[in-house]
Amino acid sequence: MPTRPDHRERTLIAPAICAGVGVHTGQRVRLAIRSAPSGTGIVFVRTDVSDRDNRIPVAGDAVVDARLNTMIQNEAGVQLSTIEHLMAAFCALGVSNAIVEVDGPELPILDGSALPFVQLLDRAGFRRQEAPVRYIEILEPVHVTDGDKHAALLPCDRYEMRFEIDFDNAVVGNQVIDFVVDEQTFREEIMSARTFGFAHEVEALRLAGLARGGSLENAVVIDGEEILNPGGLRMEREFVRHKALDAIGDLYVLGAPLLGRYEGYKAGHAVNNRLVRALMSHPHAWREVVLAPQLARVG
Repeated sequence: MPTRPDHRERTLIAPAICAGVGVHTGQRVRLAIRSAPSGTGIVFVRTDVSDRDNRIPVAGDAVVDARLNTMIQNEAGVQLSTIEHLMAAFCALGVSNAIVEVDGPELPILDGSALPFVQLLDRAGFRRQEAPVRYIEILEPVHVTDGDKHAALLPCDRYEMRFEIDFDNAVVGNQVIDFVVDEQTFREEIMSARTFGFAHEVEALRLAGLARGGSLENAVVIDGEEILNPGGLRMEREFVRHKALDAIGDLYVLGAPLLGRYEGYKAGHAVNNRLVRALMSHPHAWREVVLAPQLARVG
């Protein structure tokens, strides 16, 4: 079961503000996360757009591109990229409602992990709301496959995740992580894991006009059998931990935390969004539930 005993929605006490560079656009953007009433969900607002609707509510069908990151779009065609790390922080810290204002087309990458977003949210503080948290309970298995990549959601009485990666590279290799998705585990084992890539891929992306803001300050870069970052890795199995971080954020576009088990093998943003859409298209495989607060022990 979830670790928060009150099962109430959360928002922020004070605004959380930062600035940084988008990893693909290279554009400097300002981000402001503000509190929101119960029932709002997570809504991004492109403050640099004024000629049409600039609000982009997060939803599974709002994702329009998931090749290199998670991009959402509203009905007016306004887009926003790279939301997954902030969404993972929202999920793990139990933030149900927030307005996120950003003055550019991509969220800042910061250090390539969810750690700076968690620190930002911690400084703002959290306020409990009276509405109960809605959970998405998985009732029947849902699977998606793309070549040798696959992902599944399985029934479980708490939110669990197993992720496996397998790279033909000695630095990365085969890595597996299996854990309960809760705030403590996220803080201790997941949030600091950074995005990663290979040096030859970075060059190809830049030639394609992407990864303009990427650097050793916001990604782990592998060149052959060597990690180029001077400090090396932050933790054991950092690569698979980051893929799990991405998956937590990708799944939170459903608008509610899960009561179920996610299993992914070599899955990325695209496979994760296919899984989200597969779940949405099978209404018999899930239901929304509200859990009663646990009673305090007396005596």
